[in-house]
Amino acid sequence: MPGRRSRDKGANFEREMARLFREAYPDARRGIGQSRAAGEVPDVDGTPWWVECKRQKAPNIRAAYRQAQEATDGRPVLVVTKADREDILVTMSWKDFVRWTTEILKQS
Repeated sequence: MPGRRSRDKGANFEREMARLFREAYPDARRGIGQSRAAGEVPDVDGTPWWVECKRQKAPNIRAAYRQAQEATDGRPVLVVTKADREDILVTMSWKDFVRWTTEILKQS
């Protein structure tokens, strides 16, 4: 049952991330695979980003980023990863990071 355990671990991580995103984005929720229009949906929807979540022993951040880049509906890509016994990491492009921080600075 290692495949099922792995899928369950990933689904649980997506639910956890949706819960954490709801602190800032009340509409955040776990995306479920594909939309009715047969297009991809992010792992966490209801945010301004295309969120890709990976919870694995040693997540491949670059592969997850490429996957999200190919699937995004135009939203900036945000990859959230958690390796076993490690902190949660967030990865985004430098361009998106600068744009995001600039917007925050304008608001303060």
